[in-house]
Formats: sequence, C-alpha cells, structure tokens
Amino acid sequence: MKKINLLIVDDKIENIISLTALLTDIENINIISSEDPNEALRICYKQNIDIALVDVQMPEINGFEFVSLIKHNPKTSHIIAIMVTAISKEEKYLIKGLNSGAVDYLYKPLSPEITIAKVQSFIQQVQTQNEIKEKNIALEKSKIELIRAKEEAELARKSKETFLANMSHEIRTPINGVMGIAQMLKNSSLSPEQQDWVNKLNSASLSLLNIVNDILDLSKFDSGMMKLEFEPTSVHDITDDLKNLFVDKAIHKGLQFYINIDEKIDSFFLTDPFRLKQILTNFISNSFKFTSKGHIELNINLIDSNDHQLCLQFQVKDTGIGIPHQSLEKIFFAFEQGEDGITKKFGGTGLGLAIVKRLSTLLEGKVTASSSYGEGSEFTFECWFDRVSTVVKAKPEKILYSELSRFNNLKILVAEDNELNSFMLASILKTWNCEVDTAINGQIALEKVENNDYSIVFMDSHMPVMSGFDTIRNIRNNPNPTISNMLIISISASVLEAEQQEAFDAGANEVIGKPFDPIQLHAVIEKLLLKKNN
Repeated sequence: MKKINLLIVDDKIENIISLTALLTDIENINIISSEDPNEALRICYKQNIDIALVDVQMPEINGFEFVSLIKHNPKTSHIIAIMVTAISKEEKYLIKGLNSGAVDYLYKPLSPEITIAKVQSFIQQVQTQNEIKEKNIALEKSKIELIRAKEEAELARKSKETFLANMSHEIRTPINGVMGIAQMLKNSSLSPEQQDWVNKLNSASLSLLNIVNDILDLSKFDSGMMKLEFEPTSVHDITDDLKNLFVDKAIHKGLQFYINIDEKIDSFFLTDPFRLKQILTNFISNSFKFTSKGHIELNINLIDSNDHQLCLQFQVKDTGIGIPHQSLEKIFFAFEQGEDGITKKFGGTGLGLAIVKRLSTLLEGKVTASSSYGEGSEFTFECWFDRVSTVVKAKPEKILYSELSRFNNLKILVAEDNELNSFMLASILKTWNCEVDTAINGQIALEKVENNDYSIVFMDSHMPVMSGFDTIRNIRNNPNPTISNMLIISISASVLEAEQQEAFDAGANEVIGKPFDPIQLHAVIEKLLLKKNN
C-alpha cells in the first residue's frame, strides 16, 4: 500500500520531536517536518503531501494563514489540514481555523490516544480517496479501451461485411451462370445420357452453393445478423421436401431411407421451415456421407403437448461408421470434424453441425448426438413450437421456364458485367418473347437508357465504371419522367440485407438474388407489370 505523506509544521523543534515520536508507530505514513512555514509551503508545492499538522502560533505566517495559502492553491488544496494549538478553545478561534480550511483541531498538551485516533482516521480517509482515484483512473482507462475496442470491432464488422458482400458476389455470380446454363440445357432436347450429365452438373452446383451459404450463414451468426422467418408449417411440408432431396441419393448409394412420423402429430405449428429443414438436411447429409450400407431413418416424435404448444423431436439414425466418444463434443464446433483425416477421406467443411447448433439455439431448441463407434450415430433436435390453425398450402407445380406465358412488347436492358450471366439471363428472357439489349457497365447502361425506350432494366449491383446503385440513382434523377419512372430490378449476388436494402434505397423496384429461379423471376416481372398497369 502506498505510504501517506504527513507534514508537521511547528516553529518549536521540541514540539516536532514529541509529535513525531507519538506518530512513529502508525503504519503506512512518511513523516516530514519543518520549523519554517515558508519552507513548509515549498515542501507542499514540491512533494505530494496528504495531511498537514499545523501549529497555530508561528512567526511571519501563523497557522491560519498557512492553511489558507495551501487551500487556495489548486496544487495543494487536497491536503487535509489539522490545526495544533495551545491557545483558548474559544469558539471564535475554532471558527477561524475552520474558515481557513482546516478540518479539525488538536489541543496541547496533546492526548496520545486522541491524537493517534484522529490521525489514523484521516489516514484512512486519504487511503480511501486514493483508492477511489485509482479506481476512477482505471475505469477511465477501461472506458477508453472499451471505446477503442468498440470502434475496432465496428471497423472489423464493416470490413467483414464488405468482404462478405464482395466474396458473395464474386462466388455466387459464376455459380448463377453455371446453374442458369444447366436450367437452359434442361429446357432443350437432350438424350437420357445428356440429361443425366446436366443433373450431375446441377447437383455439383448446388453442393458448391451450399458450401458458400454455410460460410455466409456462419458469418451471419458471428455478426448477429441471422434472422428467422416464421410461418405455419406441418411435418409433411418438411418431410416431402426432404424425401425429394434424398430419395435419389439413397438409391444411388444402395441405402434404405425411411421417414417415420408420429401419428399423434395432428396440427400445424409455427417455425422457420427453411431453417428447420436446414438442420435436418445437415443431419441426413452427414448420415449419407458416413454410411455405406444399411439404412438412414428420420423419426419425428411428439414428446409433449398442450392446448397452445407441442414439443417435437426430430431424430436421424444411421448405420454408418459412428463417432468415437471422445470426438462427440467437438463435432458441433466450426471447422471441426470427428477425427483427423475425416475431411480428406469423406470431404466436408466441418461447418454443417456448427450451424445446426446455432440454429437450434436461435429456434430455442436443443441438439444432441450419440454414437456407437463402428455401428452408427444418432442426431436429435428437440424444440417447442406454437400451435397454429390448419393452413391449406398449394404445392407448386413443377414446370420448365420455357413453358411459362410470353410477354407482349417487352424491351429489356440487362446491365451485367459477367458475360456468362448476361448471356444466360438474356436467353431466358428471350424465351418469354422479350427483346433484350445488354450493357457491360453502369455508364453504358445509363447511356442506353437515355437513348432507348426500355420496359424494364435488370441492373447488377456490382459493375465497373459506375456501380449498379449509382446507375439506378442517376436513372431516378433523370428529368424525363418516362426514364425516371421505368421499372428497375436489381440483381444482387449478396445475401446481406444491408446491400439489398441499399438497392431499394437507390430506387430499385425489386431485388432478385443470384442464383435465381427462372420461375420466380417470371413471377416478379408479372407482379411489377401488373402493379405499373394498375
């Protein structure tokens, strides 16, 4: 503990000696003395004095004047001054001392007990004040560090968002082109062998897209941007999609794939069906990856229920290679696999189950895993859901985009710097009887808009020379109302809401993401045309 500097000011050396002897045994004090009040003032200015015991009757400067001088100087005003006096205890002297700035009196002849008690009391006070000052300094320093850390975190978050937006665009744009070409090939006359090739191409593209989506989803969780979209759902809505997704894979691997639904589940429930399917898809995909013979089954059980809620258990069991007991804990961590060498042998990023764990928390459920090494594994997601009224959902009809209705007299500009995407989008639009023009950057797009009568402009968000957002703003600010009010659909490969919102803020009528579904694209065009005509 830091020592307290105590100054004794008295013109008689014998008083200093006796007072020093009296206070010597007190811990944590450093006693300084002076017979000359002027010298004592210099000591106060040069050294960090905490307490001063000041004799009242001194030549040149009396005790009242000395205390007044130190109290009126900002450098020494913190000193606790105690008057030491042999003069009368009359009230006027007491008031005079207190008015000068002293906090207490010691009367000669000094009582050892009272003197020691008072000095110790003021030492404790100084120590407490010093502790408060140190804590305040530490708090202020911590506050500055927190502000700096927050600023750095905000900068890192923005940098991460920018990186994700760019990477999302750069990766999803070519995937969009590949998947678009696959869609175009499906619409053409193909032999069974060629149709199989296209299906394999489409499957590989979807696998690559899923990896990109997993990375982006993990980043969304880290930045707190992951949001759920709840809607009425039934277990059959979930299982029908899963059956379509995995039945061919089961046939290809020679495995049995079962889906068992508890008959007691008789109502719709509220959830985010996309994220619930994402959890189960990860479970089932893992089972297919690590199972070479036997079966995989999805069991959906009713665990508990009441008038307003039901608790469902989604259980995926397989007869695969299993997971060692010591590895079970780490399989839900990002970039982790059950064993070293798993990635090399079976593939995978190690992100799927990490996303499952975070999605289960977001849905307020829990995931568990158990396994018998060499015999199989079991993954479970259990969650309470709110009951909702039965909803009739129309199953979307599976049709080719070339079978969709044609548009009349639509002249469209596709502003896209990626040649493959531009070709693919233009080809799809032409099958719907659209006249299509193209532009490879925002500046060319702006010039073409000013010199042509387009019904719709498809504007890629990331383009050279002038970005899609700047081009949209320039179109909206055009003095010609025919140009400024034209329909604009922003094409974005980003999954970040901020970038999609930026397109709307710039003036886009609609935003479609890459890769896009031609069926949905057709519906967006129909909706915008209907809205404009009305």
